[in-house]
Amino acid sequence: MLPRDPQGHQPKPTETDRVPESIQRDGDTGITITWNDGSATAWTNSQLRKACPCATCREKKRGLAEKAKDTSGPIGLPVLSAAEAKPLRIDSMRPVGSYAYNIAFSDGHDSGIFPFVLLHEGPDGAA
Repeated sequence: MLPRDPQGHQPKPTETDRVPESIQRDGDTGITITWNDGSATAWTNSQLRKACPCATCREKKRGLAEKAKDTSGPIGLPVLSAAEAKPLRIDSMRPVGSYAYNIAFSDGHDSGIFPFVLLHEGPDGAA
């Protein structure tokens, strides 16, 4: 809860003031985060995994974008590990300071730190 101003008004939370009040699992397929500003954001496990902001995932996305531009060669198909072939789950979420969560996925990926700002925006990038 944000402190009231001298007139007793509650200021509207800014993007950096928004913190999760609760996180609920939506079955095995996703989560819903309720925020201190009264909004709620729903993410599927796949949406979260694709939005991973870690350096490895950013480089992988950049490489895929570059390959998509090159139409001169054959199309390569990805080879999936056994963990990647199974339905994706969120194995754990650990707070990182007071600004983010580290999320571990069932495909073994666990290096992404998801800032509250990203999680609040939601999978479509709109709060």
